[in-house]
Amino acid sequence: MTVLDSTSTPPAVHVGAGDLPFVEIGGGNKLKVIQVRADEGLWIVENIFQAGYEVATHRHTGPVYGYTISGAWKYKEYDYVNRAGSFLYEPAGSVHTLMCVEDGTQAWFQMYGCNLNLRPDGQVESVTDGPSALAAYVALCEAQGFGRPNVLVG
Repeated sequence: MTVLDSTSTPPAVHVGAGDLPFVEIGGGNKLKVIQVRADEGLWIVENIFQAGYEVATHRHTGPVYGYTISGAWKYKEYDYVNRAGSFLYEPAGSVHTLMCVEDGTQAWFQMYGCNLNLRPDGQVESVTDGPSALAAYVALCEAQGFGRPNVLVG
């Protein structure tokens, strides 16, 4: 029988719903960066979107797991709509354009790797990853009077 030594096991980490602020990213759309583990290529964000908001067409270099908390959003390239309670898996290499269809849509995304943001001709225009999302979030928190957020970073 193996006995686990609780002193060598890292503790669980809890982030409460109100522990990190949502920052305004324009038009009533909001962002919260919950965790970034650059060594794993992991970044976890939560968003609140308003109807009509679109994320640039992008290609993922790693897998993405998404969960819709409220409202509805979809990819322009597909017919299905993600509604409250929906789970979505996106494999590495997938390309799509997120579009919000209901005001107050709230969704959570666990991403690995980066988003290659694409121009209409399919060429890479810019790259977003965990560290760059974190830097933008911290700057927005400070600019919007929230101070420096206590994002889980590893």
